[in-house]
Amino acid sequence: MPDRSIEELIELKRDGGKHTPDEIAHLVTGYVDGVIPDYQMSAWLMAVVFRGLDDEETVWLTDAMAKSGRIVDLSSIPGLKVDKHSTGGVGDKTTLALAPMVAACGAPVAKMSGRGLGHTGGTLDKLESIPGFHTSLEPEDFLRQVRDIGVAVVGQSPDIDPADKKMYALRDVTGTVPSVPLIVGSIISKKIAGGADAIVLDVKVGSGAFMKTLPEARELARALARTGAALGKRVETLLTDMDQPLGCAVGNALEVAEALSILHDDGPEDLFQECLALGSRMLLLAGVAHDLDDGRARLVTAVECGAAAAKAREWIAAQGGDARVVDDVTLLPQAPCTRVVRAATAGWVAHFDAAGVGRAAMAMGAGRATMDDVIDPAAGLVLAAKVGDRVEAGAVLATLHAASEELLDAGEARFVEAVRLSETRVDARDLVVEQ
Repeated sequence: MPDRSIEELIELKRDGGKHTPDEIAHLVTGYVDGVIPDYQMSAWLMAVVFRGLDDEETVWLTDAMAKSGRIVDLSSIPGLKVDKHSTGGVGDKTTLALAPMVAACGAPVAKMSGRGLGHTGGTLDKLESIPGFHTSLEPEDFLRQVRDIGVAVVGQSPDIDPADKKMYALRDVTGTVPSVPLIVGSIISKKIAGGADAIVLDVKVGSGAFMKTLPEARELARALARTGAALGKRVETLLTDMDQPLGCAVGNALEVAEALSILHDDGPEDLFQECLALGSRMLLLAGVAHDLDDGRARLVTAVECGAAAAKAREWIAAQGGDARVVDDVTLLPQAPCTRVVRAATAGWVAHFDAAGVGRAAMAMGAGRATMDDVIDPAAGLVLAAKVGDRVEAGAVLATLHAASEELLDAGEARFVEAVRLSETRVDARDLVVEQ
């Protein structure tokens, strides 16, 4: 028990002071146990937003959060276990293709994912659009599946990192989300609790990402890597573009279909290249690849020879899903109403407000404003053009999918605000912004 009271700890951080490890552990455990009320914790979080935490304090916070619940033990599974985490974006369905690709190359993938909130989609919501797919597994079943087939993607159980669940819910309603130390604590604590040996972190930067600018993204990436390493994890970071949606599909079942197309050596090139960039680093960290070029070659071979698609069938079936979707995406939920949005004039696609495209999909039912909202797995949109493409007047820009014409109206209104054409060519930013 620290010498200072909770009020004194709040005042210490408010005035720019530094905590001890015991003080931070007391704040975390006290809040999880209900001893520290919301109003005091929110005051401390706001003090952190304004005053920050130094590198040591960030490590101590992350460690205390990870230890607030059960830490999964993956040591019984042979090999180095790898995980991948994205800081969130629009159309980011990478895990759906990447997990079976990496597992098909011999690196075990044990991943705990979350649900979407707002304009960014959640991996669990996408997987649950596959008929019958279960995202909840008992711990022993999770371990058995990773050991037997090399891949499992599940939701976080209530006893894993309860501090993050409770603290993030409070941050979300008190304006205390935008803080690098708090973001680092949230991300790395979950990964430590999930038990992976090595982690590849995809830090998104751009209009559809939390980090809008390159300096912000760099700061976050460095803090994530530094904290993970201090707590004994091998961490690689990659900064990738989110100034426009990744791939073409935005919406749960639509994104599943697009991700599965990658496994058949088809689909958008940017999505495939992102899978190769992230997957090669996962294979290198797992000790499967000799270098990044070797990792990329192994992933390409896994797709071309059908091993990645076969692993996806095995994975989906193991979690109760209809594995036929790997070869027949029409088995996924289909929206009863569709609408084509066309270009009013000729020009070059100069900009997509990625967040605006995400909000268009959300307006049609593909996302949730609160965690209690019910999503429509079939809703969303599919882009027909990307930044840098030339379109003529009347050319298709996107196809919208929704449950009613009224929802299509709402989605179209938001979509047209999110796209801008230019009389001169504008090239898209490189997918990998920095590595």
